[in-house]
Amino acid sequence: MIKRGRTEGWLKQPIEALPRWATFHGVAFNGVKVGPLPGFEDRGSTVIAQHDLGDGIVEPLLVIPKELIISRQNIELFAKSDRQLHELLESLEDFGRTTRGAVLAFLLFQATICCPEVKDVGVLNPLNEYIKFLPDELLPTFWTEEEQELLVGTTLRPAVRAKLNSLLREFELFRTSTESIGWCAKHWWDEDTGLVTFDDWMRVDAMYRSRALEFPGAGDCMMPCVDMANHASGDATAALYETDDKGNGLLLLREGKKIPAGGEISITYGDDKGACEYIFSYGFLEDAKTTAKAIFLDIDIPDDDPLRPAKIFVSAAAPGFRIFEQDDDVSWESDFIWLVVINEEDGLDFKVRQTIDGKREIQAFWKERELETSKLHDYLQEDPAWDIFQLRATVLLQQRVKLQIETLQGAQGATSDDASVREGPRKLAERLRFLELALLERAVIVLDNQKSKLLDSPAVQKYLGLTAEDQEDDEEVDFS
Repeated sequence: MIKRGRTEGWLKQPIEALPRWATFHGVAFNGVKVGPLPGFEDRGSTVIAQHDLGDGIVEPLLVIPKELIISRQNIELFAKSDRQLHELLESLEDFGRTTRGAVLAFLLFQATICCPEVKDVGVLNPLNEYIKFLPDELLPTFWTEEEQELLVGTTLRPAVRAKLNSLLREFELFRTSTESIGWCAKHWWDEDTGLVTFDDWMRVDAMYRSRALEFPGAGDCMMPCVDMANHASGDATAALYETDDKGNGLLLLREGKKIPAGGEISITYGDDKGACEYIFSYGFLEDAKTTAKAIFLDIDIPDDDPLRPAKIFVSAAAPGFRIFEQDDDVSWESDFIWLVVINEEDGLDFKVRQTIDGKREIQAFWKERELETSKLHDYLQEDPAWDIFQLRATVLLQQRVKLQIETLQGAQGATSDDASVREGPRKLAERLRFLELALLERAVIVLDNQKSKLLDSPAVQKYLGLTAEDQEDDEEVDFS
Protein backbone atom coordinates (compact mmCIF):
# COMPACT_ATOMS: atom_id res chain seq x y z
CA MET A 1 0.00 0.00 0.00
CA ILE A 2 2.68 2.52 1.01
CA LYS A 3 4.91 1.77 -1.98
CA ARG A 4 1.93 2.07 -4.28
CA GLY A 5 0.90 5.35 -2.63
CA ARG A 6 4.37 6.78 -3.20
CA THR A 7 4.29 5.73 -6.86
CA GLU A 8 0.77 6.99 -7.55
CA GLY A 9 1.34 10.20 -5.60
CA TRP A 10 -1.44 10.05 -3.01
CA LEU A 11 1.07 9.28 -0.21
CA LYS A 12 3.76 11.71 -1.30
CA GLN A 13 4.19 15.46 -0.92
CA PRO A 14 7.15 17.57 -2.09
CA ILE A 15 9.27 18.87 0.78
CA GLU A 16 8.60 22.40 -0.50
CA ALA A 17 5.04 22.02 0.81
CA LEU A 18 6.18 21.18 4.36
CA PRO A 19 6.49 24.81 5.62
CA ARG A 20 2.90 25.55 4.60
CA TRP A 21 1.62 22.44 6.41
CA ALA A 22 3.80 23.14 9.45
CA THR A 23 2.95 26.82 9.90
CA PHE A 24 -0.76 26.11 9.37
CA HIS A 25 -0.58 23.71 12.32
CA GLY A 26 1.36 26.04 14.60
CA VAL A 27 5.03 25.16 14.00
CA ALA A 28 7.25 28.24 14.51
CA PHE A 29 10.34 28.64 12.29
CA ASN A 30 12.85 31.17 13.66
CA GLY A 31 15.61 31.81 11.13
CA VAL A 32 15.56 28.29 9.69
CA LYS A 33 13.86 26.34 6.91
CA VAL A 34 13.56 22.69 5.89
CA GLY A 35 14.74 21.52 2.49
CA PRO A 36 17.64 19.97 0.55
CA LEU A 37 21.08 21.47 1.18
CA PRO A 38 22.46 22.91 -2.09
CA GLY A 39 25.15 20.63 -3.43
CA PHE A 40 24.03 17.74 -1.21
CA GLU A 41 20.58 17.07 -2.59
CA ASP A 42 21.30 13.32 -2.62
CA ARG A 43 21.21 13.35 1.20
CA GLY A 44 17.57 14.41 1.27
CA SER A 45 16.16 17.27 3.31
CA THR A 46 17.62 18.90 6.39
CA VAL A 47 17.25 22.03 8.55
CA ILE A 48 19.02 25.06 7.03
CA ALA A 49 19.85 28.51 8.43
CA GLN A 50 18.06 31.30 6.54
CA HIS A 51 20.47 33.93 7.86
CA ASP A 52 23.60 34.02 10.04
CA LEU A 53 22.96 32.40 13.42
CA GLY A 54 25.22 32.81 16.42
CA ASP A 55 25.73 34.71 19.64
CA GLY A 56 22.60 36.33 20.95
CA ILE A 57 20.22 33.74 19.52
CA VAL A 58 18.03 32.81 22.49
CA GLU A 59 14.77 32.00 20.72
CA PRO A 60 14.25 28.35 19.73
CA LEU A 61 14.99 27.68 16.07
CA LEU A 62 11.89 25.49 15.89
CA VAL A 63 8.87 25.19 18.16
CA ILE A 64 6.66 22.13 17.57
CA PRO A 65 3.22 22.17 19.24
CA LYS A 66 2.88 19.21 21.59
CA GLU A 67 -0.21 18.06 19.66
CA LEU A 68 1.97 17.28 16.63
CA ILE A 69 4.40 15.01 18.48
CA ILE A 70 4.00 11.38 17.41
CA SER A 71 4.29 9.75 20.83
CA ARG A 72 2.42 6.97 22.58
CA GLN A 73 0.68 9.49 24.84
CA ASN A 74 -0.56 11.60 21.91
CA ILE A 75 -1.67 8.55 19.95
CA GLU A 76 -3.76 7.48 22.94
CA LEU A 77 -5.30 10.97 22.99
CA PHE A 78 -6.11 10.74 19.27
CA ALA A 79 -7.74 7.36 19.93
CA LYS A 80 -10.21 8.92 22.38
CA SER A 81 -11.87 10.76 19.51
CA ASP A 82 -11.28 8.12 16.83
CA ARG A 83 -13.24 4.93 17.43
CA GLN A 84 -11.40 2.89 14.80
CA LEU A 85 -7.95 3.91 16.03
CA HIS A 86 -9.07 3.01 19.55
CA GLU A 87 -10.22 -0.48 18.56
CA LEU A 88 -7.01 -0.96 16.58
CA LEU A 89 -4.82 -0.19 19.60
CA GLU A 90 -7.02 -2.23 21.94
CA SER A 91 -6.80 -5.27 19.66
CA LEU A 92 -2.98 -5.18 19.91
CA GLU A 93 -3.15 -5.49 23.72
CA ASP A 94 0.33 -5.19 25.30
CA PHE A 95 2.05 -4.45 21.98
CA GLY A 96 -0.31 -1.54 21.38
CA ARG A 97 0.63 -0.12 24.77
CA THR A 98 4.32 0.11 23.85
CA THR A 99 5.65 3.19 22.09
CA ARG A 100 6.87 1.15 19.14
CA GLY A 101 3.63 -0.78 18.73
CA ALA A 102 1.46 2.33 19.03
CA VAL A 103 3.56 4.39 16.59
CA LEU A 104 3.83 1.69 13.90
CA ALA A 105 0.09 1.00 14.08
CA PHE A 106 -0.61 4.75 13.96
CA LEU A 107 1.59 5.30 10.89
CA LEU A 108 -0.07 2.44 9.02
CA PHE A 109 -3.46 3.81 10.06
CA GLN A 110 -2.57 7.26 8.64
CA ALA A 111 -1.44 5.71 5.35
CA THR A 112 -4.76 3.86 5.17
CA ILE A 113 -6.74 7.07 5.71
CA CYS A 114 -4.82 8.67 2.82
CA CYS A 115 -5.65 5.85 0.41
CA PRO A 116 -8.32 7.06 -2.06
CA GLU A 117 -9.96 3.62 -2.09
CA VAL A 118 -10.68 3.82 1.65
CA LYS A 119 -13.71 5.99 2.44
CA ASP A 120 -14.87 4.90 5.87
CA VAL A 121 -11.79 4.78 8.12
CA GLY A 122 -10.34 7.25 10.59
CA VAL A 123 -10.80 10.82 11.71
CA LEU A 124 -8.85 13.51 9.89
CA ASN A 125 -6.01 15.01 11.91
CA PRO A 126 -2.89 17.09 11.10
CA LEU A 127 -0.66 14.02 10.98
CA ASN A 128 -2.59 12.49 8.07
CA GLU A 129 -0.49 14.73 5.86
CA TYR A 130 2.84 14.46 7.67
CA ILE A 131 3.43 10.86 6.64
CA LYS A 132 3.46 12.11 3.03
CA PHE A 133 6.61 14.15 3.70
CA LEU A 134 8.58 11.27 5.21
CA PRO A 135 11.12 9.84 2.75
CA ASP A 136 11.66 6.13 2.20
CA GLU A 137 14.96 5.32 3.91
CA LEU A 138 17.22 2.67 2.34
CA LEU A 139 17.86 0.75 5.56
CA PRO A 140 19.62 -2.65 5.34
CA THR A 141 16.29 -4.42 5.87
CA PHE A 142 15.51 -3.26 2.30
CA TRP A 143 18.80 -4.42 0.81
CA THR A 144 18.60 -7.25 -1.69
CA GLU A 145 20.02 -10.70 -0.93
CA GLU A 146 23.05 -9.87 -3.08
CA GLU A 147 23.61 -6.65 -1.13
CA GLN A 148 23.23 -8.38 2.23
CA GLU A 149 25.87 -10.89 1.14
CA LEU A 150 28.35 -8.00 1.25
CA LEU A 151 27.82 -7.93 5.03
CA VAL A 152 29.14 -11.46 5.66
CA GLY A 153 31.59 -11.28 8.56
CA THR A 154 30.26 -7.97 9.89
CA THR A 155 28.06 -7.65 12.95
CA LEU A 156 25.41 -6.04 10.76
CA ARG A 157 24.64 -9.29 8.92
CA PRO A 158 23.18 -11.17 11.93
CA ALA A 159 21.53 -7.96 13.15
CA VAL A 160 19.64 -7.55 9.87
CA ARG A 161 18.58 -11.19 9.80
CA ALA A 162 17.39 -11.02 13.41
CA LYS A 163 15.49 -7.80 12.64
CA LEU A 164 13.74 -9.31 9.63
CA ASN A 165 12.68 -12.31 11.73
CA SER A 166 11.46 -9.95 14.45
CA LEU A 167 9.50 -7.90 11.92
CA LEU A 168 7.89 -11.07 10.55
CA ARG A 169 6.78 -12.08 14.05
CA GLU A 170 5.44 -8.58 14.72
CA PHE A 171 3.57 -8.51 11.42
CA GLU A 172 1.97 -11.88 12.08
CA LEU A 173 0.95 -10.72 15.57
CA PHE A 174 -0.44 -7.52 14.06
CA ARG A 175 -2.40 -9.42 11.42
CA THR A 176 -3.89 -12.02 13.75
CA SER A 177 -4.77 -9.35 16.32
CA THR A 178 -6.65 -7.15 13.84
CA GLU A 179 -8.18 -9.54 11.29
CA SER A 180 -11.39 -9.85 13.33
CA ILE A 181 -12.03 -6.08 13.13
CA GLY A 182 -14.41 -5.42 10.26
CA TRP A 183 -12.64 -2.51 8.56
CA CYS A 184 -9.23 -4.17 9.02
CA ALA A 185 -10.48 -7.39 7.47
CA LYS A 186 -11.91 -5.45 4.52
CA HIS A 187 -9.14 -2.95 3.79
CA TRP A 188 -6.05 -4.75 5.05
CA TRP A 189 -6.43 -8.52 4.94
CA ASP A 190 -9.13 -9.47 2.42
CA GLU A 191 -7.76 -11.73 -0.29
CA ASP A 192 -9.20 -9.52 -3.04
CA THR A 193 -9.40 -6.02 -1.52
CA GLY A 194 -6.70 -6.15 1.18
CA LEU A 195 -4.03 -3.47 0.85
CA VAL A 196 -1.46 -4.34 3.51
CA THR A 197 1.55 -6.64 3.06
CA PHE A 198 4.75 -7.31 4.99
CA ASP A 199 6.44 -4.61 2.90
CA ASP A 200 4.17 -2.03 4.55
CA TRP A 201 5.22 -3.19 8.01
CA MET A 202 8.87 -2.90 6.98
CA ARG A 203 8.24 0.65 5.74
CA VAL A 204 6.56 1.95 8.90
CA ASP A 205 9.34 0.29 10.90
CA ALA A 206 11.91 2.17 8.80
CA MET A 207 10.05 5.47 9.26
CA TYR A 208 10.03 5.04 13.02
CA ARG A 209 13.48 3.53 13.46
CA SER A 210 15.25 6.14 11.34
CA ARG A 211 13.43 9.17 12.77
CA ALA A 212 12.55 8.39 16.39
CA LEU A 213 14.40 10.52 18.93
CA GLU A 214 14.63 10.13 22.68
CA PHE A 215 13.29 13.57 23.47
CA PRO A 216 13.97 14.98 26.94
CA GLY A 217 10.55 15.51 28.46
CA ALA A 218 8.67 13.48 25.83
CA GLY A 219 10.45 10.13 25.66
CA ASP A 220 10.82 8.15 22.42
CA CYS A 221 8.83 9.90 19.71
CA MET A 222 8.81 11.35 16.20
CA MET A 223 9.00 15.15 16.23
CA PRO A 224 7.84 16.68 12.92
CA CYS A 225 10.37 19.04 11.31
CA VAL A 226 12.99 18.39 14.00
CA ASP A 227 13.23 14.83 12.67
CA MET A 228 14.30 16.27 9.32
CA ALA A 229 17.61 17.44 10.88
CA ASN A 230 20.66 15.39 9.92
CA HIS A 231 23.24 13.94 12.30
CA ALA A 232 26.67 15.31 13.11
CA SER A 233 28.73 14.17 16.09
CA GLY A 234 30.96 15.93 18.58
CA ASP A 235 31.67 19.60 18.00
CA ALA A 236 29.91 19.45 14.65
CA THR A 237 26.53 19.10 16.39
CA ALA A 238 24.87 22.49 15.91
CA ALA A 239 21.64 22.17 17.87
CA LEU A 240 20.00 20.43 20.82
CA TYR A 241 16.41 19.26 21.16
CA GLU A 242 14.16 19.21 24.21
CA THR A 243 10.66 20.17 25.37
CA ASP A 244 9.48 23.28 27.17
CA ASP A 245 7.33 23.40 30.30
CA LYS A 246 4.20 23.16 28.13
CA GLY A 247 5.37 19.98 26.39
CA ASN A 248 6.15 21.64 23.04
CA GLY A 249 9.19 20.38 21.13
CA LEU A 250 12.14 22.76 20.76
CA LEU A 251 15.21 22.91 18.54
CA LEU A 252 17.86 25.09 20.21
CA LEU A 253 21.15 26.40 18.83
CA ARG A 254 24.05 25.17 20.97
CA GLU A 255 25.77 27.80 23.05
CA GLY A 256 28.74 29.28 21.21
CA LYS A 257 27.70 27.87 17.83
CA LYS A 258 27.74 30.07 14.74
CA ILE A 259 26.01 28.93 11.56
CA PRO A 260 26.26 31.02 8.37
CA ALA A 261 23.28 31.68 6.15
CA GLY A 262 22.65 28.55 4.11
CA GLY A 263 24.51 26.38 6.63
CA GLU A 264 23.12 23.12 7.99
CA ILE A 265 21.60 22.85 11.47
CA SER A 266 22.61 19.36 12.61
CA ILE A 267 21.67 17.38 15.72
CA THR A 268 23.14 14.22 17.19
CA TYR A 269 21.41 10.86 16.96
CA GLY A 270 23.80 9.56 19.65
CA ASP A 271 27.57 9.96 19.56
CA ASP A 272 28.15 6.67 21.39
CA LYS A 273 26.47 4.55 18.72
CA GLY A 274 28.73 2.35 16.63
CA ALA A 275 29.05 2.22 12.86
CA CYS A 276 26.91 -0.91 12.69
CA GLU A 277 24.05 0.74 14.57
CA TYR A 278 24.16 3.84 12.37
CA ILE A 279 23.84 1.83 9.17
CA PHE A 280 21.22 -0.44 10.79
CA SER A 281 18.97 2.37 12.09
CA TYR A 282 19.68 5.27 9.75
CA GLY A 283 21.17 3.78 6.59
CA PHE A 284 24.29 5.95 6.51
CA LEU A 285 27.72 6.64 8.01
CA GLU A 286 29.19 10.07 8.59
CA ASP A 287 31.94 10.93 6.11
CA ALA A 288 34.15 11.84 9.07
CA LYS A 289 33.63 8.52 10.87
CA THR A 290 37.00 6.78 11.17
CA THR A 291 36.17 4.07 13.70
CA ALA A 292 33.53 1.41 14.25
CA LYS A 293 33.20 2.87 17.79
CA ALA A 294 31.46 -0.21 19.19
CA ILE A 295 30.84 -3.84 18.22
CA PHE A 296 28.59 -6.45 19.83
CA LEU A 297 29.64 -10.08 19.33
CA ASP A 298 27.52 -13.03 20.35
CA ILE A 299 28.99 -15.77 22.50
CA ASP A 300 27.48 -19.09 23.51
CA ILE A 301 27.72 -21.37 26.51
CA PRO A 302 29.64 -24.50 25.42
CA ASP A 303 27.45 -27.49 24.64
CA ASP A 304 29.50 -29.69 26.98
CA ASP A 305 28.76 -27.46 29.99
CA PRO A 306 26.44 -29.58 32.19
CA LEU A 307 24.89 -26.40 33.62
CA ARG A 308 24.16 -24.91 30.19
CA PRO A 309 20.34 -25.32 30.25
CA ALA A 310 20.08 -23.82 33.74
CA LYS A 311 22.41 -20.93 32.87
CA ILE A 312 20.35 -20.08 29.80
CA PHE A 313 17.15 -20.21 31.87
CA VAL A 314 18.31 -17.79 34.58
CA SER A 315 20.27 -15.37 32.41
CA ALA A 316 18.64 -12.03 31.68
CA ALA A 317 21.71 -10.64 29.89
CA ALA A 318 22.25 -10.43 26.15
CA PRO A 319 24.32 -13.50 25.14
CA GLY A 320 27.45 -11.71 24.04
CA PHE A 321 29.89 -8.92 24.78
CA ARG A 322 30.47 -5.36 23.65
CA ILE A 323 33.82 -4.04 22.43
CA PHE A 324 34.04 -0.26 22.44
CA GLU A 325 36.38 2.68 22.22
CA GLN A 326 36.86 4.84 25.28
CA ASP A 327 39.40 7.66 25.62
CA ASP A 328 41.39 6.38 22.61
CA ASP A 329 41.61 2.92 24.19
CA VAL A 330 39.64 -0.26 23.57
CA SER A 331 37.60 -1.88 26.34
CA TRP A 332 34.96 -4.57 26.63
CA GLU A 333 31.94 -5.23 28.82
CA SER A 334 29.57 -8.12 29.34
CA ASP A 335 27.27 -9.45 32.04
CA PHE A 336 26.76 -12.73 30.21
CA ILE A 337 30.40 -13.83 30.04
CA TRP A 338 30.67 -14.26 33.83
CA LEU A 339 27.89 -16.84 33.83
CA VAL A 340 29.69 -18.68 31.02
CA VAL A 341 33.05 -18.97 32.81
CA ILE A 342 31.98 -20.20 36.27
CA ASN A 343 31.11 -23.77 37.13
CA GLU A 344 29.78 -25.94 39.92
CA GLU A 345 33.25 -26.47 41.42
CA ASP A 346 33.65 -22.70 41.68
CA GLY A 347 30.50 -22.35 43.78
CA LEU A 348 27.68 -22.03 41.24
CA ASP A 349 24.54 -24.02 41.99
CA PHE A 350 20.95 -24.23 40.80
CA LYS A 351 17.88 -25.36 42.70
CA VAL A 352 14.29 -25.90 41.64
CA ARG A 353 11.74 -24.25 43.88
CA GLN A 354 7.98 -23.93 43.85
CA THR A 355 6.35 -20.51 43.63
CA ILE A 356 3.25 -19.38 45.53
CA ASP A 357 1.02 -20.14 42.53
CA GLY A 358 2.37 -23.68 42.33
CA LYS A 359 4.73 -23.20 39.40
CA ARG A 360 8.30 -24.45 39.48
CA GLU A 361 11.28 -22.26 38.65
CA ILE A 362 15.05 -22.47 38.72
CA GLN A 363 16.94 -20.31 41.20
CA ALA A 364 20.68 -19.68 40.91
CA PHE A 365 23.02 -19.65 43.92
CA TRP A 366 26.60 -18.47 44.30
CA LYS A 367 28.37 -20.14 47.23
CA GLU A 368 25.01 -20.83 48.87
CA ARG A 369 23.90 -17.21 48.48
CA GLU A 370 20.85 -16.53 46.30
CA LEU A 371 22.14 -15.05 43.05
CA GLU A 372 20.81 -12.25 40.90
CA THR A 373 22.67 -12.84 37.66
CA SER A 374 22.81 -9.10 36.98
CA LYS A 375 25.01 -8.77 40.09
CA LEU A 376 27.25 -11.76 39.35
CA HIS A 377 30.16 -9.55 38.25
CA ASP A 378 30.11 -7.80 41.63
CA TYR A 379 30.06 -11.11 43.52
CA LEU A 380 32.97 -12.49 41.52
CA GLN A 381 35.05 -9.36 42.10
CA GLU A 382 34.89 -10.08 45.83
CA ASP A 383 36.07 -13.67 45.36
CA PRO A 384 39.73 -14.67 45.91
CA ALA A 385 39.58 -16.40 42.51
CA TRP A 386 38.65 -13.18 40.69
CA ASP A 387 41.82 -13.18 38.58
CA ILE A 388 41.09 -16.76 37.52
CA PHE A 389 37.59 -15.85 36.38
CA GLN A 390 38.97 -12.85 34.50
CA LEU A 391 41.53 -15.06 32.75
CA ARG A 392 38.86 -17.53 31.64
CA ALA A 393 36.74 -14.67 30.30
CA THR A 394 39.67 -13.02 28.54
CA VAL A 395 40.69 -16.24 26.79
CA LEU A 396 37.13 -16.94 25.62
CA LEU A 397 36.68 -13.40 24.35
CA GLN A 398 40.02 -13.45 22.55
CA GLN A 399 39.09 -16.70 20.81
CA ARG A 400 35.74 -15.22 19.75
CA VAL A 401 37.34 -12.01 18.44
CA LYS A 402 39.91 -13.98 16.44
CA LEU A 403 37.12 -16.08 14.94
CA GLN A 404 35.31 -12.91 13.88
CA ILE A 405 38.49 -11.56 12.28
CA GLU A 406 38.96 -14.81 10.36
CA THR A 407 35.35 -14.65 9.17
CA LEU A 408 35.76 -11.05 8.02
CA GLN A 409 39.03 -11.73 6.25
CA GLY A 410 37.68 -14.90 4.69
CA ALA A 411 34.79 -12.95 3.22
CA GLN A 412 36.93 -10.18 1.72
CA GLY A 413 36.04 -11.44 -1.72
CA ALA A 414 32.37 -10.83 -1.00
CA THR A 415 32.61 -7.36 -2.53
CA SER A 416 30.28 -8.08 -5.40
CA ASP A 417 30.72 -6.97 -8.99
CA ASP A 418 27.07 -7.81 -9.58
CA ALA A 419 25.54 -4.95 -11.55
CA SER A 420 22.33 -5.31 -9.54
CA VAL A 421 24.12 -4.24 -6.34
CA ARG A 422 23.52 -0.55 -5.72
CA GLU A 423 26.45 1.77 -5.07
CA GLY A 424 25.12 2.95 -1.70
CA PRO A 425 24.96 -0.47 -0.03
CA ARG A 426 28.27 -1.48 -1.66
CA LYS A 427 30.14 1.50 -0.22
CA LEU A 428 28.54 1.18 3.22
CA ALA A 429 29.40 -2.52 3.42
CA GLU A 430 33.02 -1.87 2.42
CA ARG A 431 33.42 0.91 5.00
CA LEU A 432 31.82 -1.17 7.76
CA ARG A 433 34.07 -4.16 7.04
CA PHE A 434 37.16 -1.94 7.18
CA LEU A 435 36.13 -0.18 10.41
CA GLU A 436 35.08 -3.34 12.25
CA LEU A 437 38.22 -5.21 11.26
CA ALA A 438 40.39 -2.37 12.56
CA LEU A 439 38.59 -2.33 15.93
CA LEU A 440 38.73 -6.13 16.26
CA GLU A 441 42.47 -6.16 15.59
CA ARG A 442 42.97 -3.57 18.31
CA ALA A 443 40.80 -5.64 20.65
CA VAL A 444 42.98 -8.73 20.14
CA ILE A 445 46.04 -6.76 21.27
CA VAL A 446 44.22 -5.43 24.35
CA LEU A 447 42.95 -8.88 25.31
CA ASP A 448 46.41 -10.38 24.80
CA ASN A 449 47.89 -7.78 27.15
CA GLN A 450 45.19 -8.48 29.72
CA LYS A 451 45.87 -12.21 29.48
CA SER A 452 49.62 -11.69 30.00
CA LYS A 453 49.02 -9.60 33.12
CA LEU A 454 46.57 -12.13 34.54
CA LEU A 455 49.02 -14.98 33.97
CA ASP A 456 51.40 -13.22 36.36
CA SER A 457 48.76 -13.15 39.10
CA PRO A 458 49.68 -15.28 42.16
CA ALA A 459 46.12 -16.66 42.26
CA VAL A 460 46.35 -17.79 38.63
CA GLN A 461 49.84 -19.23 39.12
CA LYS A 462 48.64 -21.25 42.08
CA TYR A 463 45.47 -22.39 40.30
CA LEU A 464 47.42 -23.61 37.28
CA GLY A 465 50.05 -25.24 39.47
CA LEU A 466 52.82 -23.32 37.76
CA THR A 467 56.18 -23.35 39.49
CA ALA A 468 59.08 -21.18 38.40
CA GLU A 469 60.33 -24.11 36.34
CA ASP A 470 56.90 -24.60 34.80
CA GLN A 471 56.84 -20.98 33.66
CA GLU A 472 60.12 -21.45 31.82
CA ASP A 473 58.59 -24.37 29.94
CA ASP A 474 57.17 -23.54 26.52
CA GLU A 475 54.27 -26.00 26.84
CA GLU A 476 50.99 -24.26 26.06
CA VAL A 477 48.19 -24.41 28.61
CA ASP A 478 44.50 -24.45 27.64
CA PHE A 479 42.90 -21.83 29.87
CA SER A 480 39.39 -22.19 28.53
